[in-house]
Amino acid sequence: MKQIITHLTDNDAYTFSCLYYILQKYPRAEVEYTFFDRNHTQYPEGFAELLQEQVNYMPSVQITDEEIAFMTRKMYYLPLWFFTLLRGYRFNPAEVSISQDENRELHITIKGKWFSTIMWEMVLLSCISELTHILNGDVDRYDAALEEERSREKARKALRGGLTISDFGQRRRFSKAHQDMVVRTFKEEYAKGGYTDADGTFHPWEGAFTGTSNVYLAMKYDLIPIGTMSHQLVSFEENVTGVFECNFNVMRKFSDVYDGDNGIYLYDCFGDKVFFSNLSKRMAMMYKGLRVDSGKEEEQLEKIIEKYKSLGIDPATKQVVYSNGLNLDRAIELHRYTAGRMIDSYGIGTYLTCDVTGCKPSNIVIKLTRSRITELREWHDCIKLSCDKGKTLGNTAKCDYILRLLETE
Repeated sequence: MKQIITHLTDNDAYTFSCLYYILQKYPRAEVEYTFFDRNHTQYPEGFAELLQEQVNYMPSVQITDEEIAFMTRKMYYLPLWFFTLLRGYRFNPAEVSISQDENRELHITIKGKWFSTIMWEMVLLSCISELTHILNGDVDRYDAALEEERSREKARKALRGGLTISDFGQRRRFSKAHQDMVVRTFKEEYAKGGYTDADGTFHPWEGAFTGTSNVYLAMKYDLIPIGTMSHQLVSFEENVTGVFECNFNVMRKFSDVYDGDNGIYLYDCFGDKVFFSNLSKRMAMMYKGLRVDSGKEEEQLEKIIEKYKSLGIDPATKQVVYSNGLNLDRAIELHRYTAGRMIDSYGIGTYLTCDVTGCKPSNIVIKLTRSRITELREWHDCIKLSCDKGKTLGNTAKCDYILRLLETE
């Protein structure tokens, strides 16, 4: 099978920003990640071997001067010494364990130093997704002209609908080529500046295409790499400072590392209650806004607005990023509901990069499940609760224990 990942930056922007955070705050930390398939997919026999082949290709993938020059320019919050480290980074296949059980379900663990293993998440997920579509015959049936026109229509719909939108779709993309096409068509449609109606009247776009979370595609099309942090930072911190203080401490540490840049905080790792209970005014002022990745968006928006007001902050000056499995109709509905009360933007993933005719997208994630702050310390389970019960992941006993703690608070 051909090599799927051929560029170090064919990865999410948050991978690099989290990596720099880890180097600054927890350089000796060790972790274990686990693969979860929410659909319990029965993969074809031999799938594990094909995925292992992709893993074995990865040590050949090294960052280039072009990638470094682009990241230095667009990801200005990363210091120059960080790129010296990236020059020396090599994927280590020994960190990854892959198998299939008797039901042909896939089992993957990644274990090692946190600063090294963090690079595998997007690589593995995008390879799993693309290999699945190849083996299912979806790639052979792919109609490139049809899917490009569908993507252009989505871009026009989003821009007419007033959405400030970016691509968040690498982890469950149909293929690398399809994601490339989506990013290219959205940029091309946005560059037109608007549309002409049947009467010949030109209407400027009400929305904007702001970029992609994929750093390589951002470089290829001279866009902004979008992404700040992932749940794993908070999940790890819970074992250091406890569930009630972990959000505050990640906010403090992250803002120290980035000196106020990278200011969108992903707040739902342990639900909204524990986050809002100790969101300080200082941290609320420090961050540009919050990302809503679980729960009912309308309810979350009202809680966010209420919290900002209680701190004496005008919510209209803050950003809310919606990213919870959205399609365009739902995003436009949320844009109308938000109605200027906050600065709203939308990170859309699977609906852009794997909404392909006759194709069923994967429902897969890789999450942090164990950690220790140094190689001399004991291991602890890491969990994720969020505001959606269906997104709860990790040791069941610990999840139940933390939920009881939160319910009694």
